Amino acid sequence: LSDSEKQIERLKVIFEDRGDDISFTPILSTIHEGFVDHSTKSCFFTDHQIFDRFHKYTLKSDRARSGKLALSLKELSSIEVGDFIVHIDHGVGRFAGLLRTNVNGRIQEMIKLTYQNDDIIFVSIHSLHKLSKYRGKEGVPPKINKLGTGTWNRIKEKTKSKLKDIARDLIKLYAARKNETGYSFSPDGYMQQELEASFIYEDTPDQLTTTAAVKADMESSRPMDRLICGDVGFGKTEIAIRAAFKAATDGKQTAVLVPTTVLAYQHYHTFKDRLKDFPVRVDYLSRARTPKQVKQIIADLAEGKIDILIGTHKLIGKDVKFKDLGLLVVDEEQKFGVAVKEKLKQMKVNVDTLTMSATPIPRTLQFSLMGARDLSAITTPPANRYPIVTSVNALNDDILLEAINFEMSRNGQVFIVNHRIEGLYDLEAMVRRLVPDARTVVGHGQMAPDKLEKVIIDFANHDYDILLATTIIESGIDMPNVNTIIINNAQNFGLSELHQLRGRVGRSNRKAFCYLLVPPHIPLSPVSRRRLQAIESFSDLGSGIHIAMQDLDIRGAGNLLGAEQSGFIADLGYETYQKILKEAVVELRTEEFSDVLTADDNDEKEYVADCVIESDMELLLPSSYVPQESERIILYKELDSIEREIDLQAFKERLVDRFGKIPPETAELLRVPRLRRLARQLGIEKVSLKQERMYLYFVDESNKAYYQSPMFGKIINFMQQNARRCNIRENNNRRSISIAMVTTVEAAVDILSTIQSMDAI
Repeated sequence: LSDSEKQIERLKVIFEDRGDDISFTPILSTIHEGFVDHSTKSCFFTDHQIFDRFHKYTLKSDRARSGKLALSLKELSSIEVGDFIVHIDHGVGRFAGLLRTNVNGRIQEMIKLTYQNDDIIFVSIHSLHKLSKYRGKEGVPPKINKLGTGTWNRIKEKTKSKLKDIARDLIKLYAARKNETGYSFSPDGYMQQELEASFIYEDTPDQLTTTAAVKADMESSRPMDRLICGDVGFGKTEIAIRAAFKAATDGKQTAVLVPTTVLAYQHYHTFKDRLKDFPVRVDYLSRARTPKQVKQIIADLAEGKIDILIGTHKLIGKDVKFKDLGLLVVDEEQKFGVAVKEKLKQMKVNVDTLTMSATPIPRTLQFSLMGARDLSAITTPPANRYPIVTSVNALNDDILLEAINFEMSRNGQVFIVNHRIEGLYDLEAMVRRLVPDARTVVGHGQMAPDKLEKVIIDFANHDYDILLATTIIESGIDMPNVNTIIINNAQNFGLSELHQLRGRVGRSNRKAFCYLLVPPHIPLSPVSRRRLQAIESFSDLGSGIHIAMQDLDIRGAGNLLGAEQSGFIADLGYETYQKILKEAVVELRTEEFSDVLTADDNDEKEYVADCVIESDMELLLPSSYVPQESERIILYKELDSIEREIDLQAFKERLVDRFGKIPPETAELLRVPRLRRLARQLGIEKVSLKQERMYLYFVDESNKAYYQSPMFGKIINFMQQNARRCNIRENNNRRSISIAMVTTVEAAVDILSTIQSMDAI
């Protein structure tokens, strides 16, 4: 019995290799442990017992908790009357509530927005994705726009042309990357499968897809440049180990670049333990190594005797020469300065590169969003993990005593972090006074490297109960027995720093605690207060990406793509800026660079960034079904942002579960996301369902790539086969067709599905 087909396959191969004539019945599901049934003469084995792997169990409470993240996201985007709202077409206004209106004799729900001079616009519930809460620099209210003056469009166009200049360079870089040839790694061999199957935990779905994407990149002839964005403790290192091993089996060397000595040592042990049964040599370079060791490592590296070398920025020193470098892994890229990144660029001209980060800096994230890099996000937490209980308190004896005593009572260990070295010894004295039997040790970056290394090893071996350290423990330290972290003077740390530090605990199936301590009787600055509120409220698993967004929010997204962009974000709000950025990239790809993107890109290409749906049908959540107005807005907003069919099904199930049987007008409303998705894939900018006809509006003529694409060919084919129902029209270089006898959204979805399944003319 096994949850994984890989493990069943692995058993078959082992029996074949050994020449054992053993037949067994594989069952793709598992139980806690195997047993023997004497009455039926059967033996039941589980793969996790045979291979000594960690067994993932599922509890109802786990499933209940997995829905919790969506709730915090809803709270994040909830809108209240009086809030500043950005409409992508009209600019910044204020939210004035949800209203019911009569359109062609049918009831519709609309969102009311007010602008300068008390001007009002009503927004259909099918266009809520065009609205976003205004998020600019903290404490600076936005300027409310005036309707009908064109100012907003001018700001948008100016921003778009500026973004196009930047994106143009990135797309050229992307095109150059596509034309470059790197080394194509060979497909997985039996050793690769053995390594992956020996991972003691069950791979999460995101880990599986990311591993597959990394291996596909390595096997292609184009040099890989992939960013893996995954929360702390979500298994990024395991993916790096698999990639490094794949390189080693082809005789290529791997360089793993890390920001700190402690992390280099930690990674060295992790890689070594995972690869101990394989013919691979792993070593590390950092200031903890003696000059004699460094000399020997550099000599062995040049001769090709070392397969995987892990190190701090010593790795990019002049005297370090690789015999045949095939893969570069950069961990926690945000920690490296510009000079190091420039040297990396020279190093990685034709080398496959894998970058890993829990809270990527905005620019790194942006590069990936714009297609100059491939992005993989790992958002599913490993099994049996709990969110970390986070609280902000003033520093006092009671808090320290309670936190340390509780952790020691369950035989655990504690990290205490201070931002300055000189405060560590005062804290140690305080801890010794409060908890005399606690074994304490201090570690920081100014200690001799060998002494620091010994401190870390001894603490990992549980020779001490409490490690007092600076932020050197921030990146990558994996000590499952440490489940309480106390951060002193938390107001002096950055948001992503706090998130990373908190990620050092809660790495097993125990409940973990993070105490953020601030000095008593000293008022905090508004920015520090917001930072601490953000870290306290985002304690859910996988919230690293939201933390990065909050960080952007608090600092003001000044240097998103260079200093000169900051003014635009203040005018537009961050989410609108993102939408315009996406539009700019889509326009560049379809107009200027349609020849750059090869056929495989065109298959996936979308010719429009958005599709507007208009209708005179009764599509809404009746007040008799969902009585609360605020709840209806949240549900409309959530429904309007759904992209995938699986999410739509989950949304439906939640509605039935909470409010009962779905009424007909809501059932029709639930088909709108599917209609929009199909329309967007077919290159349709607007769908109007009025007076029993469907009108489809296409992009303007400047988008030549679209009118030569297979998508447009399918639409022409449909029109020829249904000539009586269809009319084609042209107005101001905009083409549209109308299709008669479309009385429901369901009928509209059927028509677009039919078009999509047709052959192109």
